Amino acid sequence: MIFVSKMPWRAPRSFLLPLALALTAVMPDLASAQESGDAPTLPEAAAGEAPDGSVGGMGDINLYPKRVTIDRRQRIASIGLYNRTIDPGEYEISLIDMVMSPTGEVFQLDNLPEGVPTDKLRTASEFLRWSPRRVRLLGSEAQTVRIMARPPSDLPEGEYRSHFLAVSVPQDVDTGFSINDAVNGGDADGPDIGVTIRPRFGISIPVIVRIGETTLDVSLDHVGFVETPEGLAIALTIAREGTRSAFGDIIVTAPGSDEPVAIARGIGVYPEVDSRQVLLGINSEFDVSLLQSGLSLTARYIDDDFTPGETLASSTFAVP
Repeated sequence: MIFVSKMPWRAPRSFLLPLALALTAVMPDLASAQESGDAPTLPEAAAGEAPDGSVGGMGDINLYPKRVTIDRRQRIASIGLYNRTIDPGEYEISLIDMVMSPTGEVFQLDNLPEGVPTDKLRTASEFLRWSPRRVRLLGSEAQTVRIMARPPSDLPEGEYRSHFLAVSVPQDVDTGFSINDAVNGGDADGPDIGVTIRPRFGISIPVIVRIGETTLDVSLDHVGFVETPEGLAIALTIAREGTRSAFGDIIVTAPGSDEPVAIARGIGVYPEVDSRQVLLGINSEFDVSLLQSGLSLTARYIDDDFTPGETLASSTFAVP
């Protein structure tokens, strides 16, 4: 049995509690890494909320942070699961392998549409270890999951990636009046006819493992205005070279305005693609009357990964 610590939101030192040792091969490594100070702590959040920088989906769970990077400086990572509702929930923790398409969509390897190449994908699932693998959280409760990379010594330098996935486990509940009741008019002896649909919501974040030295060179190409069914937008292509993924924010600015013309946060380009197409809507807070023909605008791609705040690439273009 694996004993883990679960705690309410208000516990100020909750994420510093050590995981107990367990009779598995991975737990001693995770525990010793934590004791050595390699395991980072996670932020707290108020009841019913999740910390800034977390990611949520259609279900009741949030994950923090939005992505995880493991390298020679950081041997182990902590991922926080936050149940932001008042109801309890149970979640299965696993790793899946996914690939990015040139349009920026990410697909599971076992459910790929035609035409999505996988020849440059390097997965990390075979050498990642994590614990626990199933958790139950009360309402407004949090849980830390530790994840560690144990790559083979002869693994070539570069970036490897898999995705941490938390999926809700359906709870046994009384569904009330069923299709079977409707067909049989409430007669318990009638034929068993019924359908039960229980959605399983899942949310994932990338876990990136960098081996040795990695390189990255980025440019912004084909930047310009386009008309879309939703209105005016800015289209561009992020071109990437090297062995490392790019991740950051795209900000388009205009002279004379404190508000950006357009902004998109958390835009990534994984190593399996050489470029990614991006479409940015015009910022609703921007004064579009400033977009006079010939006005020069600047698009910047700001790093939020390897060297946060650094400009990875920039491009100037004019209003037509």
